[in-house]
Amino acid sequence: MQDEIDLEQENAALRARIAELEARIGSLERLADSDTLTPLPNRRFFFRAIERAVAQRARHGTPAALLFVDLDRLKEINDAHGHSVGDEALIHTAWVLREKVRGSDVVARIGGDEFGVLLEYAEPEAAYDKASALVAAVKAAPLHGRLPITVSIGVTILQPDDTPDAALARADAEMYRAKRAG
Repeated sequence: MQDEIDLEQENAALRARIAELEARIGSLERLADSDTLTPLPNRRFFFRAIERAVAQRARHGTPAALLFVDLDRLKEINDAHGHSVGDEALIHTAWVLREKVRGSDVVARIGGDEFGVLLEYAEPEAAYDKASALVAAVKAAPLHGRLPITVSIGVTILQPDDTPDAALARADAEMYRAKRAG
């Protein structure tokens, strides 16, 4: 009888420990997928989201678009106002981007002054319209009400055989084209 009680107590303790470890693993996974500065997912998370969208495109023909967003003049902001203001500009831009897309869209910080936006179920025209709207939204929301912030955005439509790197490279090239065009 005592052996059964001891086993039940040991099982309960093990279940509690397993639950604690699972919670820690979940916390570590969230940290591994999060940008350390902005409240956004990071590049690692974004690449997995692109892979899922490409698989959906290949299986079901589901349209999706990728936007490559570059925060303009971040080096100038850092040089003129300090890196803390540059960090604020990144956080502010992240907030504007997240607020101006659908809840199902993915916005991530993918590099220093670069963000990615994955628009699932977006036809090309809708993707270009969203890119224009995001450029306008960021411009209309200066940091601290006075420091102008602008972005340049490149758009690409995901293809059934895309890799995250290939899609990002196309969107990056389009972003530089947009930046040169002003």
